[in-house]
Amino acid sequence: MPPTGAHIVGGHLGQTATGGGSSYETHSLRDQVVLVTGASSGIGEATALRFAEEGCKLIICARRTDRLNELKKKLVEQYEVPVHTATLDVTDSAKLDEFCSQLPPEFKEVDILVNNAGLALGTAPVQENSVEDAMTMINTNCTSVVLVTRHFAPGMVERNRGHIINISSIAGHYGYPGGSIYCGTKHFVRAFTDAARHDLVGTDVRVTAISPGAVQTEFSNIRFKGDGAKADAVYDGMIPLTAQDVADSVLYAATRPAHVQIGDIILYASYQASSFSVARPLKDKQFSSLDQLAKQTSQK
Repeated sequence: MPPTGAHIVGGHLGQTATGGGSSYETHSLRDQVVLVTGASSGIGEATALRFAEEGCKLIICARRTDRLNELKKKLVEQYEVPVHTATLDVTDSAKLDEFCSQLPPEFKEVDILVNNAGLALGTAPVQENSVEDAMTMINTNCTSVVLVTRHFAPGMVERNRGHIINISSIAGHYGYPGGSIYCGTKHFVRAFTDAARHDLVGTDVRVTAISPGAVQTEFSNIRFKGDGAKADAVYDGMIPLTAQDVADSVLYAATRPAHVQIGDIILYASYQASSFSVARPLKDKQFSSLDQLAKQTSQK
């Protein structure tokens, strides 16, 4: 079944390709090579863990070496899968060339690419945008997707198999105040994903966007540059999505049979209808953890 509350765009669900009965065989991922950018925390880390559960070989990339090493240790100890790490700035084309040329033989043929690296910085109105913050968002959210895809898509086309999964956002579907740059970058990711799908139609390379709403990760803390009170206020009074929820959506798209291509999965928290339409019925109530909050809410 698709993730709870998810809206599936550009794919179809139901019977097998032969049209018989109710059985539905998912696509096995065992031993496939999966590359995840921005893998050191949040959605990237959760996605790497989900693919490891499926027996995949993992290439995990990020800027924080210590976090990558911790994740590699967890992946190897818990799932006994091969893992290759790379401390990498995915906005640097020369560094990407070097990274690709140095991949061990067993990791060179990437089957699934998850372009996850991304961030938001600030909520300034358009007339007050920081140029430095704007360029960081554009390079991280847009340039990296172009560069990494350009490096690995040719091999997928040559082998006539593969899946490119771009982590976008509901901000890629509409704009909101204070998000001119961030929303613009995610609109780019959405358009890039759609155009890439058109470019690759007729091949067995699939292209998918994942567009989550409010997810409780380091995202808001980074956006507000370490202001914990502002970051916490984003999720106050609601139950946000978790990184694991988004990773489940990634895995759902990746495990569809070869004849099924999911175009976009849009997922919101149950108390959210858009970036600017959020109910906060739990405001001012105290819970010791997000798990406890979800459990007590479900019992009502």
